Amino acid sequence: MVFTPNRPQGFRSTLEETFQRRDLVHLSAGSKVPLLRNHVWLVARGMVKLGCMNEQGEDLLLALAGPNEPFGEPFTNLDLYEATALCDSDLLCLSMDEVEATPHLAVTLMKAMTSRMRQSEALIALLGLRRIEDRVRGFLELLAEEYGQPCDQGLRLNLRLTHQDIASALSTTRVTVTRVLGMLRDEGWLHLDGQRQLVVCHLPAR
Repeated sequence: MVFTPNRPQGFRSTLEETFQRRDLVHLSAGSKVPLLRNHVWLVARGMVKLGCMNEQGEDLLLALAGPNEPFGEPFTNLDLYEATALCDSDLLCLSMDEVEATPHLAVTLMKAMTSRMRQSEALIALLGLRRIEDRVRGFLELLAEEYGQPCDQGLRLNLRLTHQDIASALSTTRVTVTRVLGMLRDEGWLHLDGQRQLVVCHLPAR
């Protein structure tokens, strides 16, 4: 079982109050998020995929940013880093000058980044698993615990991740991911609901 990070508690209300006082940027699914120098983004609603391109020109999934989670240019050294809205999303843009001048915002941002760091460590740990089946299962467990919505069958993943997205996150191929997902569905561990969204069935609803 791979360590699954839990989102830090106590900072959501602060961020939500900030959302109410600021204009949010709405982006439709598939839109690229502009990464502005010395600015950070906070997700108010929706989900953003963070990735980059390797030397072979292949897209790599690095992380996901969900509600109350930050991302942006100050947090990366990768030249080809990019962010894409996985679904219709509302985002808040803050300058680093504003963050540094607002102590409570700086503290809440630090807590949010701690959550992101734990997620990254969990993804790295998955890559150490030899069996691709274990990587895929662990990856879906991680997403379900972090972002899953309780339903009758388990935890629903309201994410439009492609098989290629999963493959790029786990250093494998799209064909292999498709095969493993089919196997997990046959086992009853995974379910595809009426909206074509994945449901991890063995995890208890929260």
